[in-house]
Amino acid sequence: MDREENINAEVGDVYPGGDNGAGEALEPAPRPRGRDAMLDRLKKKYPGEEFPDDDHIYDRLNQDWDTMEAENRGLKENQGKFADMFYNDPRSSALFLRWRDGEDPAVNLIRLYGEEISDAIDDPQRQEEIAKANREYMERVAKSKQYEAEYEENLKKSLELLEKIQKERGLSDDTIDEAMDTLMKMATDAMLGRFSEEALDFALKGKGYDRDVALAREEGNISGRNSRISEELRKPQRDTVPHFGGANNKPAPERGQSIFDLAREAQ
Repeated sequence: MDREENINAEVGDVYPGGDNGAGEALEPAPRPRGRDAMLDRLKKKYPGEEFPDDDHIYDRLNQDWDTMEAENRGLKENQGKFADMFYNDPRSSALFLRWRDGEDPAVNLIRLYGEEISDAIDDPQRQEEIAKANREYMERVAKSKQYEAEYEENLKKSLELLEKIQKERGLSDDTIDEAMDTLMKMATDAMLGRFSEEALDFALKGKGYDRDVALAREEGNISGRNSRISEELRKPQRDTVPHFGGANNKPAPERGQSIFDLAREAQ
């Protein structure tokens, strides 16, 4: 094989499929199958999660399956309620379909229900209900505007905080994006009444972090104090009391080791 053939072969290895540069068609790279295909999908869906063995893979698949089944149950319940409403009053389905197509819902409400709307408005027994419904509507609109303003203000502060944390901790954009994706998923699940094992572990670990740090700091302080005490006990003790001689200033006889000296030597 000459140099040109070598280069073409190498190109074919790096860029599978298509042409190898010599006019010869190359076979497309085989797609992963079975376990490898599932693992590849999980890693793309959960980039920050590890799957070291089959148990971790099946645990994640079971959690995804439970989530999917819960969502499907909710969708079927809602579809059933709409189906019953449309079956009991076909005009309601016509109203929704025309509204979907961009027609004015108020005009179609009159067009479909006619005098029933005006009769309901003029009915003294129903005026209180209509007034109450209108008050509830206005309160929802006011709350919606209040929430929207709060959202915009809080979002601005949150983005400033994210930028500050990223600079202080030297985090990459991908790391910040993954963290925010996790938080948004947890927030969405919470609104839908779903709390996964992953979310609970995340909350429990975060709650115990400060306590663990304080405990480790206290253990370090205690260990340091114990080390200093042991070091002091290991130091040779000097007798600072002057020795006075006996009669006629003769040197006093050497005294034997005390029990404290023996204890120090045993350290």
